[in-house]
Amino acid sequence: MAKGIRRALDRLHPLFARGGRFEKYYAVYEMVDTFFYTPADVTRVAPHVRDGIDLKRVMIYVWLATFPAIAVGCWNVGYQANAALAAMGATEIPGWRGALLTVFGVGVDPSGVWACFWHGFWYWLPIYMVTFVAGGLWEVLFAAVRNHEVNEGFFVTSILFSLILPPAIPLWQVALGISFGVVIGKEVFGGTGKNFLNPALAGRAFLFFAYPAQMSGDTVWTAVDGLSSATTLGIAKLQGMAGLEAKGITWMQTFWGMEQGSVGEVSAAMCILGGVFLMLTGVASYRIVFGMFLGMVATALLFNFVGGDKNPMFAMPWYWHLTIGGFAFGMMFMATDPVSAAHTDLGRWIFGAFCGFMTVLIRVVNPAFPEGVMLAILLGNVVAPLIDYGVMKANIRRRKLREAL
Repeated sequence: MAKGIRRALDRLHPLFARGGRFEKYYAVYEMVDTFFYTPADVTRVAPHVRDGIDLKRVMIYVWLATFPAIAVGCWNVGYQANAALAAMGATEIPGWRGALLTVFGVGVDPSGVWACFWHGFWYWLPIYMVTFVAGGLWEVLFAAVRNHEVNEGFFVTSILFSLILPPAIPLWQVALGISFGVVIGKEVFGGTGKNFLNPALAGRAFLFFAYPAQMSGDTVWTAVDGLSSATTLGIAKLQGMAGLEAKGITWMQTFWGMEQGSVGEVSAAMCILGGVFLMLTGVASYRIVFGMFLGMVATALLFNFVGGDKNPMFAMPWYWHLTIGGFAFGMMFMATDPVSAAHTDLGRWIFGAFCGFMTVLIRVVNPAFPEGVMLAILLGNVVAPLIDYGVMKANIRRRKLREAL
């Protein structure tokens, strides 16, 4: 089969090569060819550094690292929906999802692992497919117009974007959000490697402010029509730790991922597991991860010390900030984006600490909405060049002082 694919691609190559009938679509051909095979063009002489890892492998690592969060996230979406259906006395759901659950013979039993997983999976999969197709079309279009290769970075953008959305979001909004993220957040600046904002977060921020009713509130997190249920962070924002205790929400539930929330953000344990894999493979910077963690802890402890009778979020311990909302996902997958984050070693520590500080600050002080990770990282993306500039200027001054001595 592999030889057959190779022969077919070789036969098509003259049509897409320079002077061929479909020359302007060479980027599409190149995308398919390099998906199956390693590029033939290899640098073999100095002064270039040859390494066993390339951009494609980096993107595959990030893609694989999301699988644990996807698995638990799909299960949780199904579990929340099935538990709500059981409370209402419903034994089946209408539409194509109900038909598929019947075909698989799993039903809507909240105690069944496969029943919960497949129910949630049939909510996440359409989101991912729409994200991939809509965003991929923009990637191919811009690559064809610029006569550039289609970059593998979109594989990561698409899967991350699909994991930070509510499970029941309208699919047309998914297409609109990823279009904004790809076109406005990346392509207008020159494409992958030249964007200063994280495209997935830019797309989500657009949807958050353009369609707040479908991106926040109490009715968007459980995939059951008419059901109102707040996220853990939303409850804490209004009622504090006492509200979480009254609802029977434990820290371990938020750690493993048994709570309302976006598909891929609910399980802090799986996000951390994927992040550890990325750090061990050198894809994610441990400086950013630990910087963001330490910034969050220090800020949370500061608010705990200051206290505030009128704001229950002042009393939230740091380990709750770690597991609720999208902090763990943002820390491991979003802040570590190598393009939009800081690039100097010290700058990465500062960038991570800034994101952690801003996350807790927005969560505690901002009265409009409870979550702060998205805005914190986007603000960090904006100031990252300034952080790197300050670090480099400080290094230059130190060197001048050493030379003067």
